[in-house]
Amino acid sequence: MKNRLPVRLYLFSTTFVSLYDSHLHLQDPRLKSVLNDLSSTYASLGVERVVVNGTEEADWERVGQLSELFPFVKPAFGLHPWHIFNRSAHWLGNLEYCIDHYNGFVGEIGLDRWIQNHDFDDQVEVFKKQLQLAARKNVPASIHCLNAWGRMLDILEEEALPEVGVLLHSYGGAQEMVSQLAELGCYFSFSGYFLLDRKSKARATFKTIPIDRILVETDAPDQQLPEDRDEHPLPLDDDGKSVNHPGNIGAVYSGLAQVLDMPVERLVDQVEENYQRIFG
Repeated sequence: MKNRLPVRLYLFSTTFVSLYDSHLHLQDPRLKSVLNDLSSTYASLGVERVVVNGTEEADWERVGQLSELFPFVKPAFGLHPWHIFNRSAHWLGNLEYCIDHYNGFVGEIGLDRWIQNHDFDDQVEVFKKQLQLAARKNVPASIHCLNAWGRMLDILEEEALPEVGVLLHSYGGAQEMVSQLAELGCYFSFSGYFLLDRKSKARATFKTIPIDRILVETDAPDQQLPEDRDEHPLPLDDDGKSVNHPGNIGAVYSGLAQVLDMPVERLVDQVEENYQRIFG
């Protein structure tokens, strides 16, 4: 059995901890069964806030409803590159309405060359419009990027960015790009998926990121942790794939503290400070 730090942070020496999940998708149907008990689960862990990200027009209303139902939910609304083909003619106006109506952020947006049959030029256009909206309203944007980091960096250098910053969700870019991205005001979130043995490169990259730019996420129901770190196992979904429980945020904190070789209490305090700076 591998040595690992305790997950249940509320048992630590501090009398109270505040955990923050910077990126997940509670509106996903795969998590419907956990919502009834989520408030108690989060209370037991000391979870203070979570940022729930929409990915297409069809789920924006549900994200907004969750923010009204749960006081710990901060909503974000965005058109994910996987869903740009489904957008309506009025998608950008609908997006702005949701941000204003629910006092929300922008996300999940981005670029993705990994998916098949993608229209990269269209992705760039949609991404830029959403980034411009975030800058105009000065709200943070949560950014997805796969196999497009060079173009992503170009756009972030060319476009005006929100003064509060942008989040590179589950950052998987090159270590050599960290300093440039940090100079642009980017934050970098660590997911439990990076604790898999084969993700040693991502773990090494996070050791080079300024500590005041690091956040923590589950990306639930996606990006499952290694089996021995899964504190809240769920049944496989209808396609036979694993489902990541949002309560695993404590396990991600513990894993990242090991990666950075720092006391988990110190990481908790630093992530709270970082979260408040960009999302607070």
